[in-house]
Amino acid sequence: MKLEVSDEVRSLVAQRGGRLFVWTKLHGRCCGRITLLETSTEPPGPAGRDFRRIEADGFDLFIDSGGRRLPDTLVLEARGRSRTVRAYWNDLGWVG
Repeated sequence: MKLEVSDEVRSLVAQRGGRLFVWTKLHGRCCGRITLLETSTEPPGPAGRDFRRIEADGFDLFIDSGGRRLPDTLVLEARGRSRTVRAYWNDLGWVG
């Protein structure tokens, strides 16, 4: 997996403890479902996720791909006023 991380993300993750968790989450109901990526510098609850640790040049990345093969490219960027970390699976905002 190729990892593309902005300097801003490296700085934010370092300030928040040096770990970033990325996992899939199914959104939607009967009219359509889409799998998106969620991120946090704290482990998400509840337990039971199967995180894989990946060295990310300056911080630890933990990814749970929801049983899917890891993406070819995972892009991590900081967005919004709160500077939240956004993850993009093969340059997409959803998991395909």
